[in-house]
Amino acid sequence: MTTSQSSPVQIDPHERPLSAPLKLSFDYTRSVGPLLGEFFTALRERRIVGVRGSDGRVLVPPAEYDPVTYEQLTQIVPVESVGTVVSWTWQSVPLEGQPLDRPFAWALIRLDGADTPLLHAVDAESSDAISTGARVHAHWVDETVGAITDIAYFTLGDQAEEVPAPAEGLDPVTIQVSPSSIEIQHTASLPESAFLRALEQGKLLGGRTTGRDGEKGKVYFPAREADPATGQQLDEFIELSDEGTVTTFAIINIPFAGQRIKPPYVAAYVLLDGADIPVLHLVADIAADQVRMGMRVKAVWKPREEWGLGIDNIEYFRPTGEPDADYDTYKKHL
Repeated sequence: MTTSQSSPVQIDPHERPLSAPLKLSFDYTRSVGPLLGEFFTALRERRIVGVRGSDGRVLVPPAEYDPVTYEQLTQIVPVESVGTVVSWTWQSVPLEGQPLDRPFAWALIRLDGADTPLLHAVDAESSDAISTGARVHAHWVDETVGAITDIAYFTLGDQAEEVPAPAEGLDPVTIQVSPSSIEIQHTASLPESAFLRALEQGKLLGGRTTGRDGEKGKVYFPAREADPATGQQLDEFIELSDEGTVTTFAIINIPFAGQRIKPPYVAAYVLLDGADIPVLHLVADIAADQVRMGMRVKAVWKPREEWGLGIDNIEYFRPTGEPDADYDTYKKHL
């Protein structure tokens, strides 16, 4: 898909940079320990518990260690699902992922039987309907799982909701999975935009600097804003070959959440011909235990109609069948 030898490429510095929404998300998984395990298990049963500290105060949510003596706390204390608003602020424009999709209050609520306040949402018709000292009670979700979100929100009034009997035979809550995400509008730099547009055309674009004395800098792939060794702006763009040499690699044998390829498979750093920095990609069409340093490989591109603005236009690299590269030709690129 690309030339066999690197060649200079002209790019338009006045072309508008690429910009697109970017969402980063992952699930944060943690073990909760014995104390918080009791707290989350109680929430699954539509109950709320705290822990008693050395000074006699009941802490909700429960602290694992005493804030006075720093000793581990163990005495679980049940508290009510009804409480008093200690302070609050109004959320006039709810954000995605918040407890309510309409204006509501964030409030510190001291539950009856507790000595410290719990932060949660309060459903109120307007900011005039809530005040410090207001009495509120928990409104539970229909299907509890053992998380703070089992309390959907608090609502005005001091009458606790009737709750069904807890399900029997369930194991205590020991693990919590908390989804986390952020959305941004990413605007690519000029070199990044050129690199991505080239990929859409089946080309691999690197970049380098040209010093005042005409000395050429290292060829970076993907092209970046500046040479990290000198800080100079990359001012020369080069179309690289889609053939290269495996420098280092790892055989992935262990499955993990979200994995799209069945193990075993090989993730390798491939030094493209004409580049000075290897790129990480897959190596396939060869048994995993046969991959080796110095092996010559060539890109296997997806069908052209599937190309987009991404390095995944290359499905993987495969062996070319050529003799392995001499170690001295890539030892400085490991």
